[in-house]
Amino acid sequence: MRKRWRGPFADTSFWNTNLIILIATVFLERFGQGIVNAVNTNFFVDVLGLSGAQVLWLTGFREIPGLSLMFVAALVMHLPLVRRAMLSLILMGIGYGLYVLVGSYTAVVAVAIIASLGFHNWSPVEQALGMGLAPKGRSGEVLGTITSVASLAAIAGMGVVALLAAVLPLRAFYALGGVVIIVAAYLVTRLPMDAASAGKAMPRMLLKRRYGLYYILTFFEGSRMQVFGAFGTLILVQNYGLDTRAISLLLLTSSVVNLIVVPRFGKLIDRLGERLTLTGSYVLLALCFIGYATVHNALFLCAMVIGINLLVTMHLALTTYVNRIAPPEELSPTLSAGMSINHVSSVGMSLVAGSLLQIVGYETLCYGAAGIILASVPFALAIRTPASAPQPSLAGAE
Repeated sequence: MRKRWRGPFADTSFWNTNLIILIATVFLERFGQGIVNAVNTNFFVDVLGLSGAQVLWLTGFREIPGLSLMFVAALVMHLPLVRRAMLSLILMGIGYGLYVLVGSYTAVVAVAIIASLGFHNWSPVEQALGMGLAPKGRSGEVLGTITSVASLAAIAGMGVVALLAAVLPLRAFYALGGVVIIVAAYLVTRLPMDAASAGKAMPRMLLKRRYGLYYILTFFEGSRMQVFGAFGTLILVQNYGLDTRAISLLLLTSSVVNLIVVPRFGKLIDRLGERLTLTGSYVLLALCFIGYATVHNALFLCAMVIGINLLVTMHLALTTYVNRIAPPEELSPTLSAGMSINHVSSVGMSLVAGSLLQIVGYETLCYGAAGIILASVPFALAIRTPASAPQPSLAGAE
C-alpha cells in the first residue's frame, strides 16, 4: 500500500508556546524576504537602470557582512539570543525599508549591506533558537518544520508580489517587506530572554584538517551559486523582457517545487549517503548550467532556473556530512567556518563575474560555473564516513 504524504505539520506533539512564537517570527521574516526577493531584479534593472555588471558587483558587496560575521558575533556574544535576534531583524527590516529612498548605485550598495548585516546575523541565531527550544531528541523535526514554514512564507510573499505588481510601484514592496520584518522583530521579544540557553556564548569558528573536504566543497558552493543567483533572473529581465509579475511567478513556482521535493531529498541523503547524492547533484547542476548557456529560449531558461534552485538544496548533504564526522562540540564552529569560507568565494566570484559579464557574455560565465561544479565531483567522491556514524534524518519537513 502506498504511503500517504503527511505534510510538514502532521505531528505537532512537540509544539509549545515558545516554539509557536519562533515559528511565527520565522514566517513573518521569510514573508518579508519573499516580497523583497521577488522584486529585486526588476527594481535594479527597470527602476535604477543598473547594468548586469553592477548587479553582480552588488551581489558581492551584499555578501561582505557574511565575512565579518565572526567579528560581529564576538561583539554581541554577551547578549541573550533573543535580543540578538531582535536587533538582527530590526537591522534587516530597516535596510529593506531604506530601498524606498535609494536613487543611486552608492545608495543601493549601502542599504543592501545594512539589510545583509541583519540577515547574516539572524540566520545562525534562528537555528540556535530552533535547536535550543526543541524538546530533547526532536531538533531535526523542529528544524524541518521551521524550514517548511519558511518556504511557505516565501511563497506567500512572492504571491503577494504577483498579485499586486500591476497596481503598486516596486518601491512600495520594499516598504511592505521592511515593515513585516520589523513586526517579526517585535514578536521575537515575546520569547523569554533565557530561551534556548541564551546566556551561552555562540561558538567560534573551527578549522581542522579532518574537515578539509567540507571546506573545499563549501568553497566551490559559494563560488558558483552566488553568481547564478544574481544573473539567473537578470538575464530573463534584461534579454527576454520578463516583468515583475513573471519573475515573481517563476520564483513562486520554484519555491513550491522545492517545498514538495526537498523533503524527499532528505530521505535520499539518508538512504544513499552524502557521497552519491552530492556527486549526482553536481553532475545534474553542471548539465543545467550548460543548458542555460546553450538554449536561448525564455521558457527553457525558466525551467533551468527552477531545476538549479532545486538541485542547490542538496548542499544539505554537506551539513549532514559534518554532522556525521564531527563530535557535538565541534559541529557549530565547523559550520561557522564553512559559512565564512563560502562567503569568501561568493564575494570574490561575484566581483570577478561582474567584471567579465560584458566582456565574455553570460553564456561563458555559465560554462565556467559548469566547470567549477565538475571540479567539485572528485572531492565529493572522496567523501568517506565512518560505518558507525549515525545517519541524521532530514525528513522532518515531511
